[in-house]
Amino acid sequence: MPGCSMSDEEALRYARKNFPNGNFCLVRDWIWLDIETTDTQRHALENTQRQPALIYAHQVVFDSERRWDVGDFVRTSLLHQFSEGFHFRTLNSVYLLLGPGTRKPASADTISCLI
Repeated sequence: MPGCSMSDEEALRYARKNFPNGNFCLVRDWIWLDIETTDTQRHALENTQRQPALIYAHQVVFDSERRWDVGDFVRTSLLHQFSEGFHFRTLNSVYLLLGPGTRKPASADTISCLI
């Protein structure tokens, strides 16, 4: 799955320009996990403006809120909105997906191992 082809420096300039109030995180070596859900679970998520997907990234490039250091791994909360082909928005932050990544289905049990 393609992400953004910008360099780390270009992506940081882009993020600072487009998200001047912060709450962004640049990541590489990421996996998009589509969480297997029942119809009832999916409906409950929709009622809270979330979707059953999250990102597990092996490398934080930059975090505007300094929640993670450069090189750390990160697991996002659930997807709120995906746009621009690389903006993965949660209800709290936007994660800019840099470079290629992988998209995989995942069971709830698998996801619980990442927490």
